Amino acid sequence: MGAANVTGFLVQRERTLAEIDVRLLSRIEAARSVVTGASTATSQTDAAPATPGTSTFTSTSAALEAVLARVVPNVNESALGIINGKARYVPGTDISFHLEEDPDFVARIVDEVADGTVRLGTSVSASGQYRYVATPISVTGSTEKGIYVAAVDVDAELTEITDAFTTYALVALVALVAVGLVGWFVAGRLLRPIRQLRAAASRITASDRNERIPVVGHDDVSELTATVNDMLDRLDAALTGQRQLLDDVRHELKTPITIVRGHLELLDTANQAEVESTRSLAIDELDRMTGLVDDIESLAETQRAVPVRRQVDVADFTEEVFAKAAIIADHEWVLSSVAHASVALDPARITQAWLQLADNASKYSPAGSRIELGSSTDGTDVEFWVADRGPGIPKDSQERIFERFGRVDTGRGIRGSGLGLPIVKAIAQAHGGRVSLVSTSSGSRFGILMPVTAPIDESESA
Repeated sequence: MGAANVTGFLVQRERTLAEIDVRLLSRIEAARSVVTGASTATSQTDAAPATPGTSTFTSTSAALEAVLARVVPNVNESALGIINGKARYVPGTDISFHLEEDPDFVARIVDEVADGTVRLGTSVSASGQYRYVATPISVTGSTEKGIYVAAVDVDAELTEITDAFTTYALVALVALVAVGLVGWFVAGRLLRPIRQLRAAASRITASDRNERIPVVGHDDVSELTATVNDMLDRLDAALTGQRQLLDDVRHELKTPITIVRGHLELLDTANQAEVESTRSLAIDELDRMTGLVDDIESLAETQRAVPVRRQVDVADFTEEVFAKAAIIADHEWVLSSVAHASVALDPARITQAWLQLADNASKYSPAGSRIELGSSTDGTDVEFWVADRGPGIPKDSQERIFERFGRVDTGRGIRGSGLGLPIVKAIAQAHGGRVSLVSTSSGSRFGILMPVTAPIDESESA
């Protein structure tokens, strides 16, 4: 705003000064017309003294007096007639300022035109700044040396522009202050959620993760706030899961460690049979801890990994998995149904989850009992399922078994890490699916439900 104001002022000032020069040169032309009746000069470079070839004036004084009488100054203008270095004639009308009252100016004009040329210049004195033009005037046969001077008060001519500049500057200053206040208010409102975000982030610790930032409005900052809240929710869930995992691992490892330690403390090293028994027990417990660690690693890898999907024919896939599950001994394996569909999945991961369900069914079903395996579809989802003839799972424990280390006491003394079904659940969720369970006292049916999606480009998934 300041640059535009100053630029506009300077441009308009130069234009006004150029117009002043044009007006002054026109006064010279008017003076020449009065003295000679002819005008040929159009600019400072070709302006010529008002020296007539033929004239009705008998003296230079008469000619100069006639010029002052006929060439009337306009507003903010003045004129002066000088004879033999002395100020002699002034306009007969009211003028804005009087050049004859400044002797130094008169002496300067006499010196400048002493060579007989027309002079255009600027005079700056205590009385003001004037732009002037001076031309010698002479009449043939007259010994007098005359000078005609026309001047314009530059300060007065620029008053209107200066006032406009001042007004614009004041308005611009007020506008700048208003814009600053409005911008400060608006920016404050827009940045308030960010300040709240910073404050909330500084207050959130590992022990206090419940604080969230209020979302107000529907702008980009509000969306950022909502995104940060979602991120905090995910971090909270991750930290909660991590803490739960550590608690569960500590709980699961405490028992075998306690068992091994207790037997070692009571071990009679002189009793060879007791040494062998304790050694066998310690190895068994260590193997169980090794299996637990492997299952924990498998669960973590499943939760981190992105399924490498490819389009799979469900019927062929079902028969392949059934062939692998049927190897598990002591049960009658039956392929009950085969779905005819095509679905995008990670065959290795789904096979792992499906065989985990088959292994669980074999563990919790009576020896020699029938276990069914199959696939089905309703056009929207495909289900890979296993049904056993086990004792069933109590209703209040059906959610617990899908949690880490969640097990149900069926009275059969089956040992396990409690991570098998959580791994199945994680694999299903990674594929955008879920696990299903229908259980009664005569058996349970576990399933992996996956949505039937559009075919994918296998080269892209690879």
